[in-house]
Order: sequence, then structure tokens, then C-alpha cells
Amino acid sequence: MTLARLDTAELTEIRVREPRRITDGWRTRKRRNLAGADGRLLIVAADHPARGSLGVRGDRLAMASRAELLDRLVVALSRPGVDGVLGTPDVLDDLLLLGALEEKVVIGSMNRGGLHGAVFEFDDRFTAYTADEIAARRLDGGKMLTRICLDDPATAATLAASARAVTELAGHDVMAMVEPFLSVRDNGRVRNLLDPDSTIRAIQIAAGLGVTSRRTWLKLPVVADLARVMAATTLPTLLLGGDPTGPADETYAGWAAALDLPSVRGLVVGRALLYPPDGDVAAAVDTAAALVHGGGR
Repeated sequence: MTLARLDTAELTEIRVREPRRITDGWRTRKRRNLAGADGRLLIVAADHPARGSLGVRGDRLAMASRAELLDRLVVALSRPGVDGVLGTPDVLDDLLLLGALEEKVVIGSMNRGGLHGAVFEFDDRFTAYTADEIAARRLDGGKMLTRICLDDPATAATLAASARAVTELAGHDVMAMVEPFLSVRDNGRVRNLLDPDSTIRAIQIAAGLGVTSRRTWLKLPVVADLARVMAATTLPTLLLGGDPTGPADETYAGWAAALDLPSVRGLVVGRALLYPPDGDVAAAVDTAAALVHGGGR
């Protein structure tokens, strides 16, 4: 399909002259239950830009245009079977003004301070949503990236901040979405360890964060031996898409197999759906929705 570039001038005008419309929009937005009748979720992710991560399939600035990103998000959110979106305040406020968030699950991204490629990348400061703001704006949850590097002292602060966020979100009775990785720094670059044993260790650490796990969900990568990996937790889990590199058919087949596991309750996917190789956002989203909600498995 051909995307029609959104005119963002009106969004800027609203921000200049009527910023109160954002506050009022969150107050009056029509909400829905977190999980539908099938207990599954398909969430479109759009929080990468705030961490300086703009690349898709080797194009370093693929996500640089805000108008194009919003256009792709609006298309994705309009498709049946898409339950909601994950993003930072700037993106979500734009989508709110565009009317794209009515009766959708909205997850606020909380820590974007560990900028991609920075020397302080493991210092994942909470620079976006707070738990109080998520509750005040009637969002449905908060997501935190929790990278665990045993050789970097900044990990201790990240773990403490994530634990505090889990506790505060549970106090507001909204979802805490924890995205844990065991990670290392190789030749100055951060690399997440995606082998089964490392993923299991990350799960166990993340599951114990906060004073209660009653509202905690996990966001995990699709890794080898996933059945053994998922046996490490009873927490509901959504699988992430990551930066797609292989053929789309292989990606979909991996998702389909993973979704057969009982604790896997859906997908949180951004670039693989918003920037598919053929450019057809609607078709990519429809395929994922069929996998998550049935009809395509």
C-alpha cells in the first residue's frame, strides 16, 4: 500500500495555541479492558526514537520522519486485531490528537535515558513517563527496559529504578511491562545475550523486582529453546519483534510457534510491522493480528 504523509502542521499549531487539548484528550479518551476475551494482546511499539535508535534493516534514519512514523502508526492502529500502542509522551500525545487511541491499550515507555551507542548506555535513567503520570493520564501501563550488565555498576541503579517503577505502577493498579536482558559491552558496543540460559537468568531477576508481581508482565525476545525459557516464569509475557533482518516469512513462523506456549500472551512489535520490506503496513499488521488472535495459526 502507499502511505499518505500526514500533515503535521496542525499538530504543531495545536501545541502552540491549545496545549490543553492534550490534557483534556487524555481525560476523556475512551478506554477498554487490558486483554480482550481471548486474553491476548498485539501492541505496536514506537518508543525507539526517544533512545536515538532510528534504524531499520541497515537504514540508520528510517524512523527519522515523525510524519511518516505517525502515518504508519495510524494505519497500524486502524487495523482489526491491533490492541494498542507502546510509546513515549511525544508520540502518544500526537496519536491522541489524531484520534488514534480511542478504545486502545496505551502503554507509556518510562526509561529512555540509556541512549543507543552512548558510553552511558547501561545507565537507563527514567526520562519519560512516571508511574504517577501514567495513572493521571489514564494510560494502561508502563514499560521499562532493564538491561543487566554484571560488569557495569550502572546496572544497580537501573534495577533499583525498575523495582520502584514496578511497585508504583502496581500501586496504581496498572500493568508494569518489564523488558529484561543480560547484556555485555563488546568493543564499546552494548550487546544483549540472546541465548536461552541468559534469557532465563534475566527473567528470574526481572520477576523479582518490586514489592508485588500482581501487575507485572514481561517483554521478551524470541530465542532458541523457547519452551524451556518460558518454563522459568508464570508471568504473562509478550514477545518483542526487534530490528528485523531475515525474511518476513521466517519472522512470522517464529512468532506462530512461540504463541503456542501458554504463558505467551501476544506480541509487542514495532519496526517489523511499521517498516515491512514491501512497505505494506496493513498487510504486515493483519498477519500478526491473525497469529495473535487466531485465524492465522
